Amino acid sequence: MAINFPVSHARAGLGTRAAAEKHVRNVSFRAGPPRLIGVELEWLTARADVTAARPELTSLVDALGSHAPRTVMPSSSERPLPSGSVVSVEPGGQVELSSAPCTSARQVCDRLTADARMLRALLARRSVAMLDGAADGVRPPQRLLRTARYGAMEMRYDRSGPMGRLMMNNTAAVQVSVDAGTDDDEIDRRWKLLHAMGPAMIAAFACSPLMRGAPEGDWVSQRMRAWLALDPELTEVPDPAGYPAWVVDAPLTCVRTGEPEWHVPAGASFADWLDGGLDEEIGRRPTIGDLDYHMTTLFPPVRPRGHLEVRYIDAQPGDMWQVPVAAVEALLSTPAVTEEATAVAAPVRELWTEAAQVGLGSVELRAAAAGLLSLAAESSRDMRFTAALDAAAARCLRGRGPEVIGR
Repeated sequence: MAINFPVSHARAGLGTRAAAEKHVRNVSFRAGPPRLIGVELEWLTARADVTAARPELTSLVDALGSHAPRTVMPSSSERPLPSGSVVSVEPGGQVELSSAPCTSARQVCDRLTADARMLRALLARRSVAMLDGAADGVRPPQRLLRTARYGAMEMRYDRSGPMGRLMMNNTAAVQVSVDAGTDDDEIDRRWKLLHAMGPAMIAAFACSPLMRGAPEGDWVSQRMRAWLALDPELTEVPDPAGYPAWVVDAPLTCVRTGEPEWHVPAGASFADWLDGGLDEEIGRRPTIGDLDYHMTTLFPPVRPRGHLEVRYIDAQPGDMWQVPVAAVEALLSTPAVTEEATAVAAPVRELWTEAAQVGLGSVELRAAAAGLLSLAAESSRDMRFTAALDAAAARCLRGRGPEVIGR
């Protein structure tokens, strides 16, 4: 769910670091009774008539019609699909469905299932196939979306190796968004659980062992490996109290200049720009709009956007994406469950790299994954998901990941 501000507000100057941090806090953590859940699903795409070929961007635009995002068709009305999902196109031609906020996992899963069926049919009319896979094991990275944003990101990521391009063009994920919480205490509790259970959830749902162009090495989640290889200053965050300072101190990925290619400062943070360190290079101080945009270039595993956006789960085969969605809902269902889940996840909360590399091959991660999914099955308010969560827990105990399907 995007946060939009009036143009006059976005152009206002920030003045001080304290003002910048206050703004980050206000827009990142929106307090209120937790009741909504949203999901974003991504798929790799390919031409249905040519083996291993990416679709032409024009084919995607023609297929999507009035549902196309303005990033690929500026005149589009960006009309949602019938069940409310909005379509976007990622740099390598991946398609993404962003659900409307829903009041339950069942509701969001039903609506996304219907819209995914329609999206698949729309793309098939132009011989474009949606692929079940979290990483592309066949094709080298190729950027189809030629926007200033992605050009700047590509330039920035190339400084640290090949994984940035792979992440942008050759990966797909399941992202789950939930309300932040009623007050600071609940926000802190929910934030801590979503981070603590990250490694166990990565291990439980890792299904991207192959990705063409990745450096040698066996990883159960090449998709998460790519994310971990980015600059840690863009992907690691403290607790909610420290998040605003982390944002201000984070490196600048790009500065919007209005030119075809945006400026990519080397080695400068947003704080440097705010303090005048880039006056000669950029020619102006940052605005509130610049700070809002800066936040969209940061990719922590749980990103606060008013709500909390979980970003660490591989795209799943078939309709198995519903299982992690149901797990997140259940583990946040009550303060008592959240506290118990945090305790189950505590022994592995720092094992991000090990989770992406060996996954359920780690005894500790296997136990935590199975424990969390069993707790989710016990705590789910929807019997429809109980059997699937129990089956996922049993699978994890046997050290088996989801069936790997796709490229």
